[in-house]
Amino acid sequence: MNQENKEYNWFTPFNILTAVVLAVGLVLTIMRFTQGIGAVTNLDNNNPWGLWIGFDLLCGVALAAGGFTTSAACYIFGLKRFHSAVRPAILTAFLGYALVVFALHYDVGRPWKLPYPIFVSQGTSSLLFEVGLCVFLYLTVLFIEWTPAAFEWLGFKRLRTIVVKLTLLLTIFGVVLSTLHQSSLGALFMIAPSKLHPLWYSGYLHVYFFISAIFAGLSMVIFEGTLAHKWLHHKMDDTHLAEADGVVLGFGKAASFIMMGYVGIKIIGLAVDNNWHYLSTGWGLWYLVELVGFVLCPAILYSVGAREKNLKFIRIAAAWAILGIILNRFNISMIAFNYHLPAADRYFPSVAEIGTTVFIVFVGITAYRVITAKMPILYEHPDYKEEH
Repeated sequence: MNQENKEYNWFTPFNILTAVVLAVGLVLTIMRFTQGIGAVTNLDNNNPWGLWIGFDLLCGVALAAGGFTTSAACYIFGLKRFHSAVRPAILTAFLGYALVVFALHYDVGRPWKLPYPIFVSQGTSSLLFEVGLCVFLYLTVLFIEWTPAAFEWLGFKRLRTIVVKLTLLLTIFGVVLSTLHQSSLGALFMIAPSKLHPLWYSGYLHVYFFISAIFAGLSMVIFEGTLAHKWLHHKMDDTHLAEADGVVLGFGKAASFIMMGYVGIKIIGLAVDNNWHYLSTGWGLWYLVELVGFVLCPAILYSVGAREKNLKFIRIAAAWAILGIILNRFNISMIAFNYHLPAADRYFPSVAEIGTTVFIVFVGITAYRVITAKMPILYEHPDYKEEH
């Protein structure tokens, strides 16, 4: 790690942009909680879920899947060459889930009621209860998995030793919880067969969500690593730098296989539901744009990049695949939802909704930058190098 101490320049273009976004976001937050949800959104009785659910929750949970995929690869499957990617992936996942809960406050509007379904009145027959319980438990698991870095920074060696001994148990528990809530988010939309277009509605929605979350997590690890190497290169030690290319190649190869499998089961789903005739419509063309343009094409680019050991191809494919996940979640939650309504009654997010979402994203970026600047996330603490 580069140990040069240079005076930090606070007035960079990105820092100025961040300050503006955070300031505007605080204003929108005040508006939301003083004037009600109608003052800042275009939601109505036909469209009770909008951008804050479609992006902040559905996309946020999927893109945070890098935590359980990376830790499972390293600690369950024994792929120790990916060890340097675990802490950044866990941090990204922890912040991702924390921001999902943070964003839910904007949609629900009563922060003090958020724990109510879990601790006061459990609706155990509800998928939403299962999702909420699993997210709550997995966020707790991610927090515990993240604490060794904080304990190393604070010098709490005994606490750090206790948590490290729980690593395998926490990883297994995290994989189980992720399997449950990633799939259940898709199953939520199975209760609305008359609202979601038949090309996106399927009895296999829970399977689609889980499998797509796996390659979303792998892609996010590659994408986050790419940005970290560009902007936080000075925080990385020799171990992290030496293993970085192997992480990209290994995760790129895995993502290509999983994405090809995803395409296969989507085609099987079309056949089982006998929805081929919809492909000749405008909705069918849009469906093919998603499946071919944002899943099959990046999967092929992943495979070519892995075969040729072309890191640039893999990194482009990672960003491409992330856009595909966002498009898929948007299609299911907003675009292909209530597809039968006239254009005048269709939902489109307001400027305030978009601004709030951008604000939440920048809160996450700022938290990531602060934590990586202070704690041993992108490098190994010198006191514990021999343990790795």
